[in-house]
Amino acid sequence: MNIKCKLCGLTTLDDIDAAAQVGASYIGFVFFEKSPRNLEMQAANILAKSTPHHITKVGLVVDADNDFLDKLTSSVDLDMLQLHGKESFQRVTEIKDRYGLSVMKAVGISNLKELREAQQYGEVADQLLLDAKPISNSDLPGGNGVSFDWNFLSGSAWTVPWMLAGGLKPNNVASAIKLSGAKQVDVSSGIETAPGKNNVELMLEFVRNANL
Repeated sequence: MNIKCKLCGLTTLDDIDAAAQVGASYIGFVFFEKSPRNLEMQAANILAKSTPHHITKVGLVVDADNDFLDKLTSSVDLDMLQLHGKESFQRVTEIKDRYGLSVMKAVGISNLKELREAQQYGEVADQLLLDAKPISNSDLPGGNGVSFDWNFLSGSAWTVPWMLAGGLKPNNVASAIKLSGAKQVDVSSGIETAPGKNNVELMLEFVRNANL
């Protein structure tokens, strides 16, 4: 199989080296202060410039305003913005037009109605990230280690590429791909030994198992 893996929440140069070694297709940098994976822009740009050109560099933001995005896109060498908040269709379009970067819209899924709503974002976003809804007491819109029923996605029709997220880890990613039909997968907490602390062995195992 040729499953593309996004390793999200990378915070060190060692993380970047490990992601390249294990064959990641995307790496994700988090720009959200409440997250234990949050990066300052200067530090993120050092990581971005150390990333091999064949790996897509994704900046995760949550309901960011233009002032923040202006600073981010001028400070960090990114290829894609991941909108992980409650951005409307109009806001997704505005961000695409203003910054000229590919945009991935993250949508939380807990039922078939939300799946249909997610499909509608394919009209304005370049890619979709289908994630679990955050748990009720969480300050984080993603990276919580919870999943949703992957059977919801089986046989679904999509107009743009999509990526499966939510509770994925080395020991369940192969099953998740089989049940959902995903061609791309995203992992954050599943490759950590503690929030914000990534592990190269878990990275390797995740990418390997995704491509069984």
